[in-house]
Amino acid sequence: MTQSPFDKVVDRHGTHCAKWDSMESLYGVPASDGIAMWVADMDFHPPACVQKAVEDMAAHGVYGYFGDESDYKAAIAWWMQNRHGWTIEPDWIFTTHGLVNGTGLCLDTFTKEGDGVVLTTPVYHAFARTIKAAGRTVVECELALNDGYYEMDFEAWDAQMTGKETMFILCSPHNPGGRVWTRDELQGVADFCIRHDLILVSDEIHHDLVFAGHTHIPMAQFRDITDRLVMMTATTKTFNIAGTHSGNVIIEDPNLRGKFATRLAALGISPNSFGLNMATAAYSPEGAAWVDDLIAYLDGNRKLFDDTINAIPGLKSMPLEATYLAWVDFSGTGMTRQEFTDRVQKDAHIAPNHGPTFGKGGESYLRFNLATPRSIVEEACTRLRNTFSDLQ
Repeated sequence: MTQSPFDKVVDRHGTHCAKWDSMESLYGVPASDGIAMWVADMDFHPPACVQKAVEDMAAHGVYGYFGDESDYKAAIAWWMQNRHGWTIEPDWIFTTHGLVNGTGLCLDTFTKEGDGVVLTTPVYHAFARTIKAAGRTVVECELALNDGYYEMDFEAWDAQMTGKETMFILCSPHNPGGRVWTRDELQGVADFCIRHDLILVSDEIHHDLVFAGHTHIPMAQFRDITDRLVMMTATTKTFNIAGTHSGNVIIEDPNLRGKFATRLAALGISPNSFGLNMATAAYSPEGAAWVDDLIAYLDGNRKLFDDTINAIPGLKSMPLEATYLAWVDFSGTGMTRQEFTDRVQKDAHIAPNHGPTFGKGGESYLRFNLATPRSIVEEACTRLRNTFSDLQ
């Protein structure tokens, strides 16, 4: 059988890699034999077109300010049209230092201190951290768990609103649950934001990593919320170039766009040339073919991991529709959070993300990053099976 390029094990130890080099200090998982499955980046090389873009920059050898973003913005527009059926104009696009920075800029531009910001928890932990640091209030609207899937619970959320909320941050597709929200669910979000007069920031960073049988719908397709919508996308998750810290805030409404442009100008924010060159190369037919191969490979990892986890009594992996982040519920074991976490970290030597960091509803969960060579996923599966062998 032909080996996939994604099967290649790349040793990231000693490369200032947060995921692998910080594992021991943060999780107590030894660097010598530990498996890092926490930070949401991949252990794969990016497509050759991206690598070539960096090599061309190095060959030129002069690293000055980036000018003329027309090719870069055209590549973004091409990608969104061809991969997502979403038509955008170049002047709608702002480049930020990643989407956590984009989130912070949205908070700074469209809210004030003390405002409530709605999160549908459990959800990506950096949202709450950024909201709190900005002096805003996190309003946790917990997702309903029905038959192992997360669902929107608008009736319950309506009852939580006090009138102090000014923004809703949506994670679409959802991290950590891996849900691809349906058209009806997204329309429900739009209606909720209109009903409560909220700016809607839609973080769609995982939108390219969707498995067969599911279709991501950009929030921008819901025309009734254009005047309150801020879209956030990036190449970084899709192509494993998170270290470039590049993201895009895309705003169609001229009023919102003007406010955001003014705030960026006031803060003196401009993009780095490496991120723009790599993104331009990535958003191409060659990059698209690589993403298709990546999704097929991740699907294999997903099936392997889920089969293992769901065969262990008391453990349940949420069915993954998108992303490479498995969300595993340990509540059926009857163990305390400390007990099952110790088994994973101290016995299996695996470093996952802890569920409570994602907010309400995450207490009995751990999140595992599956974007790594299959041999590493297989080893993690073996360790988990052995660590919980007394339950089988």
